[in-house]
Amino acid sequence: MANLAVLFLSLSEKNNLLVDIDILKYPVGKYEAPAEITEEVFNQWIETIRSLPERVKKMVSNLSYDELELQYRPGGWNVKQVVHHLADSHMNSFIRFKLILTEDNPTIKPYDEAAWAKTADADNEDIMESIDILEGLHKRWVTLLSSLKEEHRKRTYFHPEYDREFTLEWMLGLYDWHCKHHLAHIKQAIELEGEFTPEKVENNQ
Repeated sequence: MANLAVLFLSLSEKNNLLVDIDILKYPVGKYEAPAEITEEVFNQWIETIRSLPERVKKMVSNLSYDELELQYRPGGWNVKQVVHHLADSHMNSFIRFKLILTEDNPTIKPYDEAAWAKTADADNEDIMESIDILEGLHKRWVTLLSSLKEEHRKRTYFHPEYDREFTLEWMLGLYDWHCKHHLAHIKQAIELEGEFTPEKVENNQ
Protein backbone atom coordinates (compact mmCIF):
# COMPACT_ATOMS: atom_id res chain seq x y z
CA MET A 1 0.00 0.00 0.00
CA ALA A 2 3.02 2.31 -0.10
CA ASN A 3 2.11 3.94 -3.40
CA LEU A 4 -1.45 4.47 -2.20
CA ALA A 5 -0.19 6.07 0.99
CA VAL A 6 1.81 8.56 -1.08
CA LEU A 7 -1.25 9.35 -3.17
CA PHE A 8 -3.37 9.75 -0.06
CA LEU A 9 -0.93 12.17 1.54
CA SER A 10 -0.48 14.10 -1.69
CA LEU A 11 -4.19 14.72 -2.05
CA SER A 12 -4.68 15.46 1.63
CA GLU A 13 -1.93 18.10 1.50
CA LYS A 14 -3.40 19.44 -1.77
CA ASN A 15 -0.19 19.04 -3.72
CA ASN A 16 -0.67 19.29 -7.48
CA LEU A 17 0.38 15.70 -8.16
CA LEU A 18 -1.27 13.44 -10.72
CA VAL A 19 -3.20 10.53 -9.26
CA ASP A 20 -2.13 7.33 -10.96
CA ILE A 21 -5.50 5.76 -11.60
CA ASP A 22 -3.87 2.48 -12.65
CA ILE A 23 -2.46 2.08 -9.13
CA LEU A 24 -5.92 2.55 -7.70
CA LYS A 25 -7.56 0.32 -10.29
CA TYR A 26 -4.98 -2.49 -10.11
CA PRO A 27 -3.50 -2.39 -6.59
CA VAL A 28 -2.03 -5.90 -6.96
CA GLY A 29 -1.12 -5.40 -10.62
CA LYS A 30 -2.69 -7.07 -13.64
CA TYR A 31 -2.94 -10.82 -14.02
CA GLU A 32 0.08 -12.56 -15.49
CA ALA A 33 0.08 -16.34 -15.56
CA PRO A 34 3.36 -17.96 -14.50
CA ALA A 35 5.46 -19.57 -17.21
CA GLU A 36 4.89 -22.95 -15.56
CA ILE A 37 1.81 -23.84 -13.54
CA THR A 38 3.06 -26.53 -11.16
CA GLU A 39 0.93 -28.63 -8.85
CA GLU A 40 2.18 -26.53 -5.94
CA VAL A 41 1.04 -23.32 -7.65
CA PHE A 42 -2.30 -24.89 -8.57
CA ASN A 43 -2.86 -25.92 -4.94
CA GLN A 44 -1.95 -22.43 -3.72
CA TRP A 45 -4.59 -21.04 -6.03
CA ILE A 46 -7.15 -23.49 -4.61
CA GLU A 47 -6.26 -22.22 -1.12
CA THR A 48 -7.00 -18.66 -2.26
CA ILE A 49 -10.42 -19.79 -3.44
CA ARG A 50 -11.01 -21.60 -0.14
CA SER A 51 -10.08 -18.64 2.05
CA LEU A 52 -11.80 -15.81 0.18
CA PRO A 53 -15.26 -15.87 1.84
CA GLU A 54 -13.83 -15.71 5.36
CA ARG A 55 -11.38 -12.97 4.39
CA VAL A 56 -14.16 -10.88 2.86
CA LYS A 57 -16.38 -11.42 5.89
CA LYS A 58 -13.64 -10.28 8.29
CA MET A 59 -13.02 -7.13 6.26
CA VAL A 60 -16.63 -5.98 5.91
CA SER A 61 -18.66 -7.48 8.78
CA ASN A 62 -18.25 -4.45 11.06
CA LEU A 63 -18.64 -1.72 8.44
CA SER A 64 -21.44 0.81 8.75
CA TYR A 65 -23.84 1.53 5.89
CA ASP A 66 -21.86 4.70 5.18
CA GLU A 67 -18.61 2.75 5.01
CA LEU A 68 -20.17 0.31 2.55
CA GLU A 69 -20.57 3.29 0.22
CA LEU A 70 -16.83 4.03 0.17
CA GLN A 71 -15.22 3.82 -3.27
CA TYR A 72 -11.74 2.44 -3.94
CA ARG A 73 -11.06 4.90 -6.77
CA PRO A 74 -12.76 7.85 -8.50
CA GLY A 75 -15.77 6.52 -10.39
CA GLY A 76 -15.14 2.99 -9.12
CA TRP A 77 -17.49 0.62 -7.32
CA ASN A 78 -18.22 1.05 -3.65
CA VAL A 79 -17.50 -1.68 -1.09
CA LYS A 80 -20.94 -3.28 -1.25
CA GLN A 81 -20.81 -3.40 -5.07
CA VAL A 82 -17.43 -5.13 -4.90
CA VAL A 83 -18.81 -7.77 -2.52
CA HIS A 84 -21.88 -8.38 -4.68
CA HIS A 85 -19.66 -8.47 -7.79
CA LEU A 86 -17.55 -11.22 -6.25
CA ALA A 87 -20.68 -13.35 -5.86
CA ASP A 88 -21.83 -12.60 -9.43
CA SER A 89 -18.42 -13.19 -10.97
CA HIS A 90 -17.65 -16.37 -9.09
CA MET A 91 -21.04 -17.88 -9.86
CA ASN A 92 -20.26 -17.34 -13.53
CA SER A 93 -16.77 -18.72 -13.09
CA PHE A 94 -17.95 -21.88 -11.31
CA ILE A 95 -20.37 -22.58 -14.17
CA ARG A 96 -17.54 -22.06 -16.67
CA PHE A 97 -15.37 -24.58 -14.83
CA LYS A 98 -18.19 -27.11 -14.95
CA LEU A 99 -18.68 -26.50 -18.68
CA ILE A 100 -14.97 -26.98 -19.35
CA LEU A 101 -15.03 -30.29 -17.51
CA THR A 102 -18.18 -31.61 -19.15
CA GLU A 103 -17.96 -30.28 -22.72
CA ASP A 104 -15.30 -30.27 -25.43
CA ASN A 105 -13.67 -26.82 -25.62
CA PRO A 106 -16.90 -24.92 -24.83
CA THR A 107 -17.44 -21.33 -25.89
CA ILE A 108 -18.21 -19.38 -22.74
CA LYS A 109 -20.75 -16.58 -22.62
CA PRO A 110 -19.36 -13.18 -21.59
CA TYR A 111 -21.48 -10.85 -19.48
CA ASP A 112 -21.49 -7.11 -18.83
CA GLU A 113 -19.96 -6.78 -15.34
CA ALA A 114 -20.60 -3.04 -15.16
CA ALA A 115 -24.29 -3.51 -15.99
CA TRP A 116 -24.64 -6.33 -13.46
CA ALA A 117 -23.15 -4.05 -10.77
CA LYS A 118 -25.95 -1.52 -11.32
CA THR A 119 -28.89 -3.88 -10.75
CA ALA A 120 -30.86 -3.54 -7.51
CA ASP A 121 -29.48 -6.71 -5.93
CA ALA A 122 -25.89 -5.61 -6.66
CA ASP A 123 -26.36 -2.32 -4.79
CA ASN A 124 -28.18 -3.85 -1.84
CA GLU A 125 -26.96 -2.93 1.65
CA ASP A 126 -27.40 -6.52 2.85
CA ILE A 127 -23.99 -7.78 1.73
CA MET A 128 -24.39 -10.92 3.84
CA GLU A 129 -26.60 -12.32 1.08
CA SER A 130 -23.59 -12.33 -1.25
CA ILE A 131 -21.21 -13.55 1.45
CA ASP A 132 -23.57 -16.48 2.05
CA ILE A 133 -23.41 -17.24 -1.67
CA LEU A 134 -19.61 -17.08 -1.62
CA GLU A 135 -19.37 -19.41 1.37
CA GLY A 136 -21.47 -22.17 -0.19
CA LEU A 137 -20.16 -21.66 -3.69
CA HIS A 138 -16.49 -21.69 -2.71
CA LYS A 139 -16.90 -24.88 -0.70
CA ARG A 140 -18.25 -26.62 -3.80
CA TRP A 141 -15.60 -24.96 -5.97
CA VAL A 142 -12.78 -26.24 -3.74
CA THR A 143 -14.28 -29.74 -3.74
CA LEU A 144 -14.37 -29.66 -7.53
CA LEU A 145 -10.87 -28.23 -7.95
CA SER A 146 -9.32 -30.63 -5.44
CA SER A 147 -10.61 -33.59 -7.44
CA LEU A 148 -8.92 -32.60 -10.70
CA LYS A 149 -6.12 -34.56 -12.30
CA GLU A 150 -3.44 -33.25 -14.66
CA GLU A 151 -5.52 -33.96 -17.78
CA HIS A 152 -8.43 -31.98 -16.34
CA ARG A 153 -6.24 -28.95 -15.71
CA LYS A 154 -5.22 -28.86 -19.38
CA ARG A 155 -8.78 -28.85 -20.70
CA THR A 156 -9.63 -25.75 -22.69
CA TYR A 157 -12.40 -23.27 -23.35
CA PHE A 158 -12.87 -20.58 -26.01
CA HIS A 159 -13.42 -16.95 -25.01
CA PRO A 160 -15.16 -15.03 -27.83
CA GLU A 161 -14.12 -11.59 -26.52
CA TYR A 162 -10.43 -12.52 -26.82
CA ASP A 163 -10.93 -14.85 -29.80
CA ARG A 164 -8.66 -17.48 -28.31
CA GLU A 165 -8.53 -20.60 -26.17
CA PHE A 166 -7.44 -20.77 -22.55
CA THR A 167 -6.81 -23.71 -20.21
CA LEU A 168 -8.71 -24.47 -17.04
CA GLU A 169 -5.56 -23.99 -14.98
CA TRP A 170 -4.93 -20.59 -16.59
CA MET A 171 -8.45 -19.55 -15.56
CA LEU A 172 -7.90 -20.72 -11.99
CA GLY A 173 -4.86 -18.46 -11.87
CA LEU A 174 -7.04 -15.62 -13.14
CA TYR A 175 -9.50 -16.14 -10.28
CA ASP A 176 -6.71 -16.41 -7.73
CA TRP A 177 -5.77 -12.94 -8.96
CA HIS A 178 -9.42 -11.84 -9.00
CA CYS A 179 -9.80 -12.70 -5.32
CA LYS A 180 -6.69 -10.73 -4.36
CA HIS A 181 -7.59 -7.88 -6.72
CA HIS A 182 -10.94 -7.20 -5.06
CA LEU A 183 -9.75 -7.86 -1.51
CA ALA A 184 -7.23 -5.10 -2.17
CA HIS A 185 -10.01 -2.84 -3.47
CA ILE A 186 -12.02 -3.31 -0.27
CA LYS A 187 -8.97 -2.66 1.90
CA GLN A 188 -8.11 0.38 -0.20
CA ALA A 189 -11.58 1.89 0.13
CA ILE A 190 -11.62 1.37 3.90
CA GLU A 191 -8.09 2.65 4.58
CA LEU A 192 -8.44 5.73 2.41
CA GLU A 193 -11.87 6.49 3.92
CA GLY A 194 -13.40 7.72 0.68
CA GLU A 195 -10.51 10.08 -0.13
CA PHE A 196 -10.81 9.16 -3.80
CA THR A 197 -14.48 9.84 -4.30
CA PRO A 198 -14.92 12.16 -7.32
CA GLU A 199 -15.96 15.06 -5.09
CA LYS A 200 -12.81 14.95 -2.92
CA VAL A 201 -10.47 14.50 -5.87
CA GLU A 202 -12.00 17.54 -7.58
CA ASN A 203 -11.77 19.65 -4.43
CA ASN A 204 -8.12 18.74 -3.86
CA GLN A 205 -6.90 19.45 -7.38
